Amino acid sequence: MRRRAGLILLAFAVFFTALSPLTRWYAFPRLAKVPANQYQDMVLQARNANLLDYGTMKSRTVPQVTIVQTLKGNVEAAKRIEKTAGRDVVVWDGLSYVQGPDGKMVSRIPERYIFDAHSQEPVHATGEMVDGDPVRRDGIEFKWPFLTEKRDYEYFDAQARVTAPIHYRGTQDFRGVKVYYFEQNIPWTKVPFPRTMPVQGITPESVAKTGTTRWYTTVRKFWVEPLTGAPVYGEEIHQEELRGGTLLGGRDKVTAFAGHVKMREDYIRSTVALVKHNRLLIQLLTSTLPWGFLFLGVCLLSLSLCLEVRGRRPDDPAAGEEVEPEAVTA
Repeated sequence: MRRRAGLILLAFAVFFTALSPLTRWYAFPRLAKVPANQYQDMVLQARNANLLDYGTMKSRTVPQVTIVQTLKGNVEAAKRIEKTAGRDVVVWDGLSYVQGPDGKMVSRIPERYIFDAHSQEPVHATGEMVDGDPVRRDGIEFKWPFLTEKRDYEYFDAQARVTAPIHYRGTQDFRGVKVYYFEQNIPWTKVPFPRTMPVQGITPESVAKTGTTRWYTTVRKFWVEPLTGAPVYGEEIHQEELRGGTLLGGRDKVTAFAGHVKMREDYIRSTVALVKHNRLLIQLLTSTLPWGFLFLGVCLLSLSLCLEVRGRRPDDPAAGEEVEPEAVTA
């Protein structure tokens, strides 16, 4: 009986020990993915920013500029692309909407970002664009991969339409969450005008005829939770200038926008809470279950060996040959 129980325990020990690496290296890469129907929004603000007044073509200081960023998963587009891509794909239709202190639009830039649901690597397909211009992303955008590493990544800048390194600068604690801090510097770069201009009747084509060009630079900062790859906080030191041409009335350049853009406090709190929740799910698949299965397997193996040893003791009749009864005399 003990030997039978020992064999059963040994079988379970082998099963759970084998399940440990399978959970980490087989199940996790297939189960961890970004949902195709995910929707998220973010509100950022730049206080005491410089903003161009298109009526006077002069820059002035305003109390606040607000940037609303939305990302909406396009499930139908993802299904179409998956048929030819042969892998799980996420399509995010994004919109960056900037408004001044009076609530009027400053700029409105849509974009479509297509990426692998598991690795977050960009997937190139028809429809990938920024503000209507076809682009080819060669780096990540918005989200880092699951199990983010302490290294530099390639990050796509939607304003300049270029991919540039975003550098790992160290590990920090952000409101009780261990995060990796990343920073990217985009030098002054000539960028296109938005297709939707803040003044009625003015188009990028009409501005181009004046010879005036638009330039942009930024310092981009992200604090990323490494297990989920999700930024819990972000900032930008953002500057834009109009240079040359007849539109400026003989001036070399004028500031179109300059400000330190930060996430609004209520969105920081909600983002941290969401990332903490998702972090537990990733930790379950990458650490808790694999180590738990391994520990359980070792315990079951020890118990089965213990029963086997006890079953082989010489003084145990069940372990040896059958004992003949002694003769009884009167």
